Amino acid sequence: MQVIVDKRKVVEDKKMAETVRVLLSEADVDKRIEELGRKISEDYAGKHVHLICILKGGVFFMCELAKRISIPVSMDFMCVSSYGDGTASSGVVRIAKDLDETIEGKDVLIVEDIIDSGRTLSYLIEVLKKRNPSSLQLCTLLDKPDRRVCDVKVDYVGFNIPDEFVVGYGLDYAQKYRNLPYIGVVEGVE
Repeated sequence: MQVIVDKRKVVEDKKMAETVRVLLSEADVDKRIEELGRKISEDYAGKHVHLICILKGGVFFMCELAKRISIPVSMDFMCVSSYGDGTASSGVVRIAKDLDETIEGKDVLIVEDIIDSGRTLSYLIEVLKKRNPSSLQLCTLLDKPDRRVCDVKVDYVGFNIPDEFVVGYGLDYAQKYRNLPYIGVVEGVE
């Protein structure tokens, strides 16, 4: 049973009630992605940018971002994570799906949904640097700099957000809420 109450989605569960509070509206997210696409197009003018999407959460963001980049774009996908089904990073980074193509000599832009501790991206950047791209930069929809434990240079940031567990626009809680068209905060979970 789903009920909308005061901009919150309430999900009934036998054990507890989870709520999702809107943090960033769909309009705010769309506007910011448009701005990022324009900036990336300017910065990579005259080049071809190779986007690497970090699955699963990054796919929503990358698809919308790619539509707003006006220069040639190619794409590939990786599945790299340090989360399980909980709300905190496990600290263990693993590659579940590697790239299909070489990135040697390419201008690569990693596209991520959120950067929290920085462990995953720090690890991934080191792995990808060894594959000899012409350039390697990082774009994230959401950044939680207060949670950073590994130094990661983020070249393009959609939004800096507070230390809350967020969902929507590809981000999930135990595989739920990815399809929300906005960024919300999960409340009522342990």
